[in-house]
Amino acid sequence: MKYAKKSLLVVLSGLMCLALIAACGSKSTPTPAAPVAEATEAPKVTEATEAPQGESAISLSGSTTVQPLAEKLAEAFMAANAGVRIDVQGGGSSVGVKAAGEGTSDIGMASRDVKDTEMTEFPNLQVFVIARDGIAIVAHPEVPVGDLTVDQVRDIFSGKTTNWKDVGGEDQSIILVSREEGSGTRAAFEEMVMGKETVIAATAILQPSNGSVRTTVSTTPYSIGYLSFGYLDESVKALSIGGVAPTEPNAADGTYPIVRPLNMLTNGEPTGAVKQFLDFILSEAGQKMVVEDGYIAVK
Repeated sequence: MKYAKKSLLVVLSGLMCLALIAACGSKSTPTPAAPVAEATEAPKVTEATEAPQGESAISLSGSTTVQPLAEKLAEAFMAANAGVRIDVQGGGSSVGVKAAGEGTSDIGMASRDVKDTEMTEFPNLQVFVIARDGIAIVAHPEVPVGDLTVDQVRDIFSGKTTNWKDVGGEDQSIILVSREEGSGTRAAFEEMVMGKETVIAATAILQPSNGSVRTTVSTTPYSIGYLSFGYLDESVKALSIGGVAPTEPNAADGTYPIVRPLNMLTNGEPTGAVKQFLDFILSEAGQKMVVEDGYIAVK
């Protein structure tokens, strides 16, 4: 009997030990919670590395006559095309031709015809006439002369005629004001008024822009100069040429004789944003701005 009880106790003790071992084994291998896997999931590469869309940049340089018009056209174009940035710089027509030809600017600006020598140097130049512009002969407001012939203008700027009395004015010396070398306005004036064999007198006061010519003439008694139509205002006296007033209608119908093209130039056929900008300038909206700025539309 004692032996039976002892055997039963051994069996019970063994069962209890097995239960404890099973319980300890179940605690040593926990199952990971689902949120742990979600927290360590890698982000999508396409979302994390996607680059923002960049701007298209267009650079213009050249004619100081074209520059103010180009700036207004650029502002209108950028307002309608938020992804485009346009930078407009001056420097003169010769600078504009060279910048376009060498590719240092996307668009060159020239307020004169491109010379044969320039086309030879840069054979890929493409010329876009965006407007036409008259060149007005202007004098100080108190000069009594109101009309000159082309020949008289030539004689004055060559230094052959030096006194206002010789062209119907007072007995006063004529003060010449001219643009500097490299200016498209000067080049057009020389071509259409001075001719190939006549040069502007060395006594002329040279100025770097239309605006500075206007300021000098308006503040210098007995002076005379020449300006783009786009710069005419009441501070100077615009003279008729051969009885024809320097107005846009007279320039458009060909009766006013001193008219030149305003050009934009590219090195080869334009593409992308450059082409879109030029297309805008030649559109109805762009040409309306040309007229509003005092120039002659080409379309």
